[in-house]
Amino acid sequence: MIERYSCPQMKGIWEQQNKLQKWLDVEIAICEGWSELGEIPREAVARIKERAAFNLQRVEEIEKETRHDVIAFIKAVTENLGEEGKYIHYGVTSYDVVDTALSLLLKESAELLIADIEALIAIIRKRAAEHKYTLMIGRTHGVHAEPITFGFKLGVWLSEMERNLERMRQAREIVSYGKISGAVGNYANIDPRVERIVCDKLGLKPSPISTQILQRDRHAQYMTALAVTAGSLEKFATEIRNLQRTEILEVEEIFRKGQRGSSAMPHKRNPWVDEQISGLARVVRANCLPVMESEVTWHERDLANSSIERIVLPDSNILLDYMLRTFADILQKLVVYPENMRRNLEKTHGLVFSQRTMLTLVEKGMSREEAYKLVQKNAMQAWETGSSFKELLLNDPGVREHLSADEIDNLFDYNYFTKHLDVIFDRLGI
Repeated sequence: MIERYSCPQMKGIWEQQNKLQKWLDVEIAICEGWSELGEIPREAVARIKERAAFNLQRVEEIEKETRHDVIAFIKAVTENLGEEGKYIHYGVTSYDVVDTALSLLLKESAELLIADIEALIAIIRKRAAEHKYTLMIGRTHGVHAEPITFGFKLGVWLSEMERNLERMRQAREIVSYGKISGAVGNYANIDPRVERIVCDKLGLKPSPISTQILQRDRHAQYMTALAVTAGSLEKFATEIRNLQRTEILEVEEIFRKGQRGSSAMPHKRNPWVDEQISGLARVVRANCLPVMESEVTWHERDLANSSIERIVLPDSNILLDYMLRTFADILQKLVVYPENMRRNLEKTHGLVFSQRTMLTLVEKGMSREEAYKLVQKNAMQAWETGSSFKELLLNDPGVREHLSADEIDNLFDYNYFTKHLDVIFDRLGI
């Protein structure tokens, strides 16, 4: 799955080579911290920085024997060093290295996802401006309600993605912490100043307090941000899928030259990429639950979180990166059919003006209950017979008692529904 959906940059973050390189970066920073405190000779640190390296195959060979990934890594690194190798992993525990390195991986991933979200926001804003006045029917419960514009619909998506951007920035912040505090977090064998030095060098903040691990509420918040963002993309993709239904066909996912929609039916043009987005969102959401359950640990740590995170953190970051980039492409190339929007808008023969008619009758002195019943009677007749709602109102004595023909005619003006678009779009910065 990772191979199929990843872009090179995000994939590179989560490859084993980069993961172990981050471990080595942390180990070297720890040595530098000890050196700045005068506990390790500076010349030893210089040799470590020059010669410390690892070979993935060698790490895997050692791990088969040790059955401990960090010990295998340390042994592989120190094989390239001389006497100074004794300072590698000095005074620390495995998860001082693993968790601090994981924070670096998550921070890098978050920065890519933030860039993805910003790119998608720019596309939504552009297309919303393009279709600010493209009239379409607004639907509630899947049923025609009142007119909106396609730009308005996209404006809702824009606002939602801006909230996702803020959530992702908060997620980046919450995981940008390291810990170099020892086996149970009490700094028994490490000076707290080393933690500060290490985090400064790596662009992280030291956790105010930790156990053997960084507490997993941080990772749960990060994953929740991914899951909510994936949910937004599924929402947008589902809307496109619905609007592409043959009997609606107001928008359409681009169908490229040479593309086939069905092995059996040559006419098919399916929104399959949007469907893919919907399916992958379920995976990201499902991955969120085990990370949230990993908030619970036995005492100062157990290993239950480790196996989970090796799967769901890489997969979820890679999938969301793919989903964001893919949906940006969908929206940028989305085919919009304003003429179909107008045709669908007029399918109910003017029923979209029922609320305005009712409110106008109330303004003329009728009670709301009386006005509702009078308008509903004509609306139901229009539904059942396909008659013009306006004509029914013009021929209803109860309506004509309060409204002239000109007043009724003036009610049927689509500009009534768009009169505050400028206010809304100004709020959105469009």
